[in-house]
Amino acid sequence: MAKAKTNYTCTECGGVSNKWSGQCPSCNVWNSMVETLVDTGGNRFSAQAQGLVQGAPVMKLSEIAAVDVPRYPTGIEEFDRVLGGGLVSGGVVLIGGDPGIGKSTLLLQALANLSKEKKVLYISGEESGAQVALRARRLAIDADDLQLQAEIQLEKILNTLAELKPQVAVIDSIQTLYSDALSSAPGSVAQVRECAAQLTRVAKQSGITIILVGHVTKEGALAGPRVLEHIVDTVLYFEGDTHSSFRLIRAFKNRFGAVNELGVFAMTEKGLKGVSNPSALFLSQHQAAVPGSCVMVTQEGSRPLLVEIQALVDSSHVPNARRLSVGLEQNRLAMLLAVLNRHGGVAAHDQDVFINAVGGVKISEPAADLAVLLAIQSSMRSKPLPRGLVAFGEVGLAGEIRPAPRGQERLREAAKLGFSIALVPKSNLPKQKIEGLQVIGVERIDEAMAKVRELA
Repeated sequence: MAKAKTNYTCTECGGVSNKWSGQCPSCNVWNSMVETLVDTGGNRFSAQAQGLVQGAPVMKLSEIAAVDVPRYPTGIEEFDRVLGGGLVSGGVVLIGGDPGIGKSTLLLQALANLSKEKKVLYISGEESGAQVALRARRLAIDADDLQLQAEIQLEKILNTLAELKPQVAVIDSIQTLYSDALSSAPGSVAQVRECAAQLTRVAKQSGITIILVGHVTKEGALAGPRVLEHIVDTVLYFEGDTHSSFRLIRAFKNRFGAVNELGVFAMTEKGLKGVSNPSALFLSQHQAAVPGSCVMVTQEGSRPLLVEIQALVDSSHVPNARRLSVGLEQNRLAMLLAVLNRHGGVAAHDQDVFINAVGGVKISEPAADLAVLLAIQSSMRSKPLPRGLVAFGEVGLAGEIRPAPRGQERLREAAKLGFSIALVPKSNLPKQKIEGLQVIGVERIDEAMAKVRELA
């Protein structure tokens, strides 16, 4: 069988060349030429001209039956939460994360649960069958009905899927696969794109649910082309430090559920276990109140989480004071310090400022602004905030405190965990009193600072 014809396309300008070169001859960008298949469509244009090619029938949207897709619960509650209730027939899920963070472990546990009722297949391209069996035995997983194949050639994998017709298949990982139609090495942009496209087409045609494991770059993004994220239905990211026992799974794209959902796991000797009360992970257990610590309520999808924000402010011994944040955006920290100086009357231009979100969680929403500023002020004054205080709210450049979405859910979560005082934007004041929680509404950052001094 003749090998398919390929050429090299620039990812920046789309220029095409018959041979690879380090620099694109069209736009002069370096290292942008990737191998792609040449579409030899034959006489498709003449066929279309003769009316021999017909497209899908045109229908009115009102005539199409809107039926909820059936789901396959994996038996792992936190994983199902991130997926939106479970796996979907014919859906393609892409899950990425750092090496050793637990991707293969989680999927092996999920397939073992699904194998009791569904026909499942685990395709391993990184490990041999003996290595996967050893891991299953180490984790005490009951996987007697789990079918396994150690293969990296795409054409053989497609034949296996056609013969076995599993309901759920895991490809671990997409970067190890290669197609004979391309001459480039496994893991290259062309191979990853072609293999993912072929597997996605098979999933949609046959109804097989396919889960792809993806490697990540040193910046934390999925390795390979960004088109990989566009052609799949769901994109999940593993977060967390490999040196810690806690893992987070976040959904960045989900055609069958909500995005920004968060699943929290603890890594144990028996694999990944879901955490029923994740707020306890992100709160430090201080025997007494300490300066520079403030608890906030962040909203991760449909789940409110309490996270402790820690700040350390110290005299700078270098001309340019350092600004470092872990778990929060560093550029936003610089902006908040300018607002604190202008509208809060607290100058930190000659101070090193360090911010940390406890537990390794990453907070991207601006509702953490108020808690960050209160923690910074507490550290500068060396006075702890009132015990049992929780705060949230976005701080604007004019010093105003803007409301946060789902304020009522955040307040109820804080009251449930035993907090007694909440400092929130005035627009987030509850209409009905929340038992055991004193809610104080503020409109500006200087007003918030004054309220904290009164409570202390």
